[in-house]
Amino acid sequence: MEETTNTELEQNKEKQNETLNKTEQNPLGTEKIGKLIKQFAIPCIISLLVSSLYNIVDQIFIGQGVGYLGNAATNIVFPFTVITMAFALMIGDGASAYLSLSLGKHDKASADKGVSNAIVASVILGIVFLVIGLVFREGLLKLFGVTESSYEFAKQYMTYIVLGMPFFIVTTALNSIIRADGSPGYAMITMLVGAILNIILDPIAIFALDMGVKGAAIATIIGQVVSGVMSVLYIKKFKSVSITKENLKLEAKTLKKICSLGISSFITQVAITVVIILLNQTLAKYGAASKYGSDIPLSALGIVMKVNQIVNSIVIGLAAGAQPIIGFNFGAKKYDRVLKTYGVAIKVGLGITAIGTLIFQLWPQVIINLFGQENELYNEFAKLSFRIFLLFIMFNSFQITSGIFFQAIGNPVKAAILSLSRQIGFLIPALVILPRFFGVEGALYAGPTADCLAFLLAITLVAIEVKKINKMKVEVK
Repeated sequence: MEETTNTELEQNKEKQNETLNKTEQNPLGTEKIGKLIKQFAIPCIISLLVSSLYNIVDQIFIGQGVGYLGNAATNIVFPFTVITMAFALMIGDGASAYLSLSLGKHDKASADKGVSNAIVASVILGIVFLVIGLVFREGLLKLFGVTESSYEFAKQYMTYIVLGMPFFIVTTALNSIIRADGSPGYAMITMLVGAILNIILDPIAIFALDMGVKGAAIATIIGQVVSGVMSVLYIKKFKSVSITKENLKLEAKTLKKICSLGISSFITQVAITVVIILLNQTLAKYGAASKYGSDIPLSALGIVMKVNQIVNSIVIGLAAGAQPIIGFNFGAKKYDRVLKTYGVAIKVGLGITAIGTLIFQLWPQVIINLFGQENELYNEFAKLSFRIFLLFIMFNSFQITSGIFFQAIGNPVKAAILSLSRQIGFLIPALVILPRFFGVEGALYAGPTADCLAFLLAITLVAIEVKKINKMKVEVK
């Protein structure tokens, strides 16, 4: 009996040593943090920047070729794109976190199942949103705050843009998974190729073929199709997982775990959608009672938010690049590396948003001119939007990074709380209350108000979590 017990102990010890050796061999657990973040974050940042460029390039060419009513129309349709991205990121980021945590625990079977289920789910979602966009187009445009002046432009744009939704969703979901699989460069290239095509085709469709907003939508679709095909081709090249017919069968338990891990990304995007809808309605209502009218605020603030997407893309890309590093080391109980990676992501993110704040405060007109030469009233409101709405984006950087940190360590509840706080908990009430006292400019002050309050909540939750991790460090030692 004693010999059997000793044998079992020795076998357990051998298994522990084998697991430790596997962990030590993985660069996520051994390589310098700075080098890993550069390796994972830079391609991720470029991918997200490229994604933002789809909208920015459309806005620039539409502004030059159609005018601010064309830009107002694309801003009205924008919530539909964001809500589809919400589902794509929930699946993609959730599967990415699931993959990283599974690999950290050396549970390949779970990793295989999770990634396979995520691929199937993204395809189904793409088809669902294609149908929704085509069938409920009129009702959605009204919900998104379309005005009489911008209706025809918005109708044209949405009619075509929904056709690319299946490719957009699959590409977005697979990009997160591809990065977690250790190929951030490939994920970057898939997005880059699509964006370059969009940039080339936009002026041809809008100016040479005189297709207006319809041409911009078609150019975007072509780019999305190419990116989608490239992403799907990667499935045969996965390094850490195997895609089999058996694993492609949807499993409720696996999907539930993936969605729970990706819920922060989902909530963030859904909250953005709700905010944009409310913001559009608020700007139309209070703008009509001001010297600016309804369409100027709709167009100007829409551009401001999309320009800020560039800054947010860098912050989110940085945090998303750090996610597999944090997730792997948390699963491997290397808590020092977890905290160090999070700290680096926070510092760099704050630095980036500080630069963005400086540019938005000092040179807003330079940015505004990229989207067309408009009248003085338009320029006046656009400059106010940059300087007021984006005043405290540094605080928003901390909240975004912290939300992805909680997602990476498998704490979806706190990740969801942070994601909800800024958009739903603080920004929406501010949008309802402040315009009643300050008119259309009150909608601008809602931005920095929400950023400050969300920052206070985020720093509180992070302090509590760091204290817990420090305790776990002592227990491991």
